[in-house]
Amino acid sequence: MKPGDAGRPLPPEANAPEIIEWSGEFVTARRRGRWEYAGRTRGIHAAVILALDAGTVILVEQYRVPSQRWCLELPAGLIGDETDGEGALESARRELEEETGYRAAQWEVLGEFLSSPGMLSESFTLVKATGLTRVSDGGGTESESITVHRVPLARVVEVVAEHRAQGHGIDVKILLLLGGGYLDEPAQ
Repeated sequence: MKPGDAGRPLPPEANAPEIIEWSGEFVTARRRGRWEYAGRTRGIHAAVILALDAGTVILVEQYRVPSQRWCLELPAGLIGDETDGEGALESARRELEEETGYRAAQWEVLGEFLSSPGMLSESFTLVKATGLTRVSDGGGTESESITVHRVPLARVVEVVAEHRAQGHGIDVKILLLLGGGYLDEPAQ
């Protein structure tokens, strides 16, 4: 049992042996009892950056092969995929500049979160970046085609709607920014 779970019964599959069905360079498909799930290889997880500056948020748009469409996302990248022992903050700094062309003066780790806990063992560390300075155009590496969007926080709901209307996928982590628009009570 995990700390804080004393006395709570686990489902039968929790203690079943884990079987690796296949493994690639970055993803491993696993089975435990009746559960099938995927996760990152080599203990790799992601750093996701909430980059805020003067009432705006930095978002990125890129084509995602698994979903077969362009997606609107928070900037992010894998921790340790290029450098062994790289930490979440190091990765976040590298990815923010690489993807968006911005550097941040202040960084704050907001915690570790699960991407889709019923299907993936993947987690990500959410990091807030503030005090942004533009140092390049960004756009990612030569294998990426990233468009950078500097979006006023007051327009996030509208911008998401515009991207949906174009058939773009919206990364679930953008829900962080939509709370007000989705949580407002309808007028009576």
